[in-house]
Amino acid sequence: MSIYLHLQIDTMPPKDANRIAKAYDQTLRMLSVRDGDDPLTEMIAKTVIKVAHTGIKDCAEISAQAIRELEIR
Repeated sequence: MSIYLHLQIDTMPPKDANRIAKAYDQTLRMLSVRDGDDPLTEMIAKTVIKVAHTGIKDCAEISAQAIRELEIR
C-alpha cells in the first residue's frame, strides 16, 4: 500500500478505509503496477481517494472510474 494512501485512510472509518484499500489494490492489478516504490502508486492512490469521495460505494466502480480518469491524463 502506498504511504500516501495509508496516511489518508488511517483517519477514516474502517468500512470506508477497507473499501478504498480494495479499490486501490484492484486498480494496481488492472494497471499491472507491481512495484510499490513506483511513483505512479501515489497518483493512483490520490485518484482512487478522489473517486471514492464522489460517493461511489462499489470497489469495482471506484477502480474503473479511477482508471478512466488516469487514462485521460
